[in-house]
This record gives sequence, C-alpha cells and structure tokens, in this order.
Amino acid sequence: MLESKDKDQLLAIAQALGIKTNARAAKATLINRILETTGGTPSGNGSATPAPAAPELPLDTTPAAAAPAATSRPVAPADATPADTAPGDETPGDEVSADTPAAPVSGSDADVVLGPDGEPLADWEVELLRAGDAPAGDGATAASADRASGDDGDGDGDGEDDDQLGADASGDGSDGGDGDGRSSRRRRRRRNKNRSGDGPQGSDRFEGGSSNEGGQRNQGGQRDRQDRGDRQDREPSDAPGQEPVTVSGYLDLRDEGYGFLRVNGYLSSREDAYIPVKLTRQYGLRKGDHVTGISRPAGRNEKNPALLEIHTVNGADPEKAKNRKRFEDLTALFPDEKLRLENPMDPANMTARIIDLISPIGKGQRGIIVSPPKAGKTTIMKTIATSIEQNHPEVKLIVLLIDERPEEVTDMRRTVKGEVIASTFDRPSDEHTHVAELAIEKAKRMVEQGDDVVIILDGITRLSRAYNLAAPASGRILSGGIDAGALYPPKKFFGAARNVEEGGSLTILATALIETNSRMDDAIFEEFKGTGNMELRLDRKLAERRIYPAIDVDASSTRHEELLFDRKQLQMVWKLRRVLSGLAADGNAAPGLELLVDRLKTFRTNDEFLNEIAKQPSM
Repeated sequence: MLESKDKDQLLAIAQALGIKTNARAAKATLINRILETTGGTPSGNGSATPAPAAPELPLDTTPAAAAPAATSRPVAPADATPADTAPGDETPGDEVSADTPAAPVSGSDADVVLGPDGEPLADWEVELLRAGDAPAGDGATAASADRASGDDGDGDGDGEDDDQLGADASGDGSDGGDGDGRSSRRRRRRRNKNRSGDGPQGSDRFEGGSSNEGGQRNQGGQRDRQDRGDRQDREPSDAPGQEPVTVSGYLDLRDEGYGFLRVNGYLSSREDAYIPVKLTRQYGLRKGDHVTGISRPAGRNEKNPALLEIHTVNGADPEKAKNRKRFEDLTALFPDEKLRLENPMDPANMTARIIDLISPIGKGQRGIIVSPPKAGKTTIMKTIATSIEQNHPEVKLIVLLIDERPEEVTDMRRTVKGEVIASTFDRPSDEHTHVAELAIEKAKRMVEQGDDVVIILDGITRLSRAYNLAAPASGRILSGGIDAGALYPPKKFFGAARNVEEGGSLTILATALIETNSRMDDAIFEEFKGTGNMELRLDRKLAERRIYPAIDVDASSTRHEELLFDRKQLQMVWKLRRVLSGLAADGNAAPGLELLVDRLKTFRTNDEFLNEIAKQPSM
C-alpha cells in the first residue's frame, strides 16, 4: 500500500529508516528503496522481525536472534511486501505496519490476541497492552519510539528506524487506524511522563531527538536545537562548580512570611539568599535577625540563591530564637543609667562636657537634636558617637545617615569605629525608608538579647520627607503639604527608643531641622516636638559668631534628669541652670554659653566644676 501514500509521506518514512534520498527522487524509486531496506531484516526462520518481550517499551525492535520466545499471532513471510503481510481484519493503514515488529513467537504455535470486543488486536495494539504493564526505563525510552530519533534511546539505529516506520504507518492509515494510532501515542507519552521520576530533565527525552544513530536529522531539526538549549537551561543546580556556600547577613522579612538574607549591606542584590516561609516559621525568624547558614546557587528560573540550612541566629543557637520575647512586649522604663560623654583625658572637649551638664543622655533616651542649617549638628553628632565609643565600649553604636551628602558619609565612616549605615541624597526615597526600617529592626533584635544599642539618626526630618514621597497617599494633607500617613513610620522608628526592664536598652538621638523656610520641616518638627524625653537645641546666631559648640544651654534639657544625677550633683546642676537662665533673660544665648565655657576651661572635670559651685553662693 506504499503506492497509496504521497511523496512527502514516503520521504518521511525513508528519512526515518535512515535512507539517504534526494527530494527530487521519483515516487517509484522511494518505494523500491523502502522495500529493499525493510525486506533485508527478517530472521533466518523466514518470519518478520519479532518484537521484544513484554518488558520492552512499545515499537522497539531487535534482531530475531536476540528476541525472547513468546506466544503471539502469526507473522508474515520474510519475502512478502508490506501489503502482503497485513492480516485481513486490519485496515489498509496497518498493512505498512508489517515492518512494525510483531510479538515474538514460540515454535510453530501462535495465539491470536483478542480485544474487549472479541476482534483480533493489531500488532501495535498488542505492543501497547504490553507497554502498559512494562516497567518504565526498560529498553529504549518511549521518546525514541515516538520520534524519528532519540538522544537517550538505548536501542540500535536500525531498531529505531523500524520503530519510526511502524509508527508512521499506523498513524497514517484509514479511519480506524489513524485516530487510534495517534491517540495511543498521546496516551503512551502521558503514561511515560507520569512514570518518569527525572523531573524536568526526564521530560527532555520526549521533546528532543536530534538525530538517529545513522546521523540523520528528523523533520523538527530547529525545534531539536531549541530543546537541547532548554536541557542546558534546566541543568540541576548541584552540577560541578555549583556547590552550596556559606552565607551570612540580615534578614529582610516580608509580610507574606518569606524573606531574603541581605549579604551585601542592607540593600537587595543578586547574591541575597531566599529564605522560604518554612524556615522562618520553624525557627521563629524576625526581620533584622543576623542569620548564618548554607545556601545553594540559584537555578535557571530563580533570581536568588536559596537558603538550605540555618546555623546561627544572632550568633546563638537557632533553637533559642523560638522562645525569645518580642520587642513590643518588653517593659519600657525611664532612662536611669547615664551615658557619660566626658573624657578625663580630653578636658578640652567642651561639647561632651556641656551635654553632660545641661542635657545628659541615658541608656534608653529618646533625644532630639534641634538644629538650623549650618549650626554644627554634624560635628556634635560625631563628638557624641566617639565619646560613647570611648567611654562605653559595651554599647552597640549605629550611625544612620539618611539623605546626606556622600562626603559626609565618608567622613563619618572614617571618624566612627561603629557601624555607619547610609543612604545618600542621590538615592531614591524608597531606598531611604528601606534602609531605615532594616536598621531599626536590627537594633530591636539586639535589644531582645539584652544589648544596649545607640542609634544616631541624621535626620528625622529627611526620613519623614522620604516616607512622604515613598508611602502611598492617604488623602489627608497636613500643613506644609505632608501626608498624614507619612508621619506614622518615622514616629514608629523614633518611638522604639526605650529603657527595658528585662535588660537592654535602645537609645535614639535624631536630628530635626528648623528655620529652613519650609513649612513642611516646621510641621515635622512640631509633630516630633513632644515625643522625645531629651532635647538639645543649637543656635544659628552662636554659630555665626563662631561660638562653638553652638548649644542653647537655656533651651536644652532632659526629662527626669534626677534619675541620671545623684542628689548632690542635681542640686549643683539646678544652681548652674538658674544662673544661665538669668543671663539668657533677654533672649540672647551667647552670654550664658560664653560664661559656661570660660568656667569649664579652669577645671579638668565636671565634678571639680560642680564642687566649686557648691562652695560659692553664686558663680
């Protein structure tokens, strides 16, 4: 029945058999070449090429000498054409499938296999039934039978060619054979895919088949090359050179439960490790935790590496992180332990000595440094930071610079030994807010462990401006054009400062800008004016007169300063403040500051100065 097929079908059959033909060859020439090739494979007993036993996958052929004996239906003589070998009860499309291997025979006995309807089954139907019971992975794969060739097939080249001929013949038959053949192949593909345990790599064999063993390409050559590229893209992540690596960083947790381990600072990068929800819930991880563990490299369809194991959480056993208290549940107290800034080895440091007397700082203080532009607030911040490092090495110091100049960031990093976290003014607003949130969460986790943490923020005004730009609009606009919802996140940041009864403290000293001719800055300052328990005011007039530090000693104060001084010192400080207040009665802060600086220069320490005040009724 090869004469009934058109030239394209004959070319496809010849190509599947590995026959080198010319596209311009005559139809009769193609038929003769096909018959010559298929007629040269019978076994010595005169029967057609037997099919493999039941464990073999469908449409796979082997020489008759290697096929095991089994009972099957009779086969056609070896010298018969495909039309002569077809049984009478099959459709014309099955006549070509004489080259498709029949079931093996045992001696001269052959049984006809009947279907559910009582009709004899065709060879491909018998093979399909046997393939359904055969285990996956025996013999050649199903892909090598469904395609013209298969990269992963285990059979020889001739067997694969014969399989393709049988598949084409059974699929191009008349009404009965065509639909059943195609549907059976589809079912067979689905069945083998379900049985395959290779995952994405296992399905590649069903998509590929670049050439058979004879070196001939199938008709899907272009798709073949694409499939090979897909297989390279789907290589497993544990390939050579992709070993797991040790990572450490701070956890940036999302509201959905998953998170990323920021390994390069506090901003996102390609090296950040993804942490699934399972690990965050298993160990009770929180945003800002310092986590170390092992991660695997990212797969082809993944943007970030994935964390596999967690070794430590904040330097301790991960199991201990489950039972720790939440920062919000800790008991807040007034600051009762003073952070001494004065250094006896440096009596000329007037900034630290004046702050200790006029506006002392305690552990857990929520202080605000009110400063106009060019009043020296950056210098005062550096002085406070270096003094805390020298006098209180047990305190964890974090300097957070938001919307600052790059040169200021460099200078701060070279001056302060502690951690400096910065987001300069040339960065977007959402980056400012992200860095600030991760920094405050990191500080909270440290306080939960009982550490004393000090955050120096420059400044709360610029942070509020960043939230005003980055946060979604609530629809309520306050004076100065600031959104009402934009003030809540910076208030939450500033309100985290507290002295904890269970141990540990979080001190935040933030700067606020005034006198900038901006109504927004004034509105922000008014919102934060009553939230702090310590206030240090700077005066621009003093800075213009080059009187440093430009501290308004009369306007600066600390709430509950009696908890930071002993009783005798407190009386002397109050006596000093009465004198300074009298000098500033006309609204000029310069006389009081000049007097205080001159008297402090005559004493090496503040204690000596206070003792001298106690001896005299007045200064």
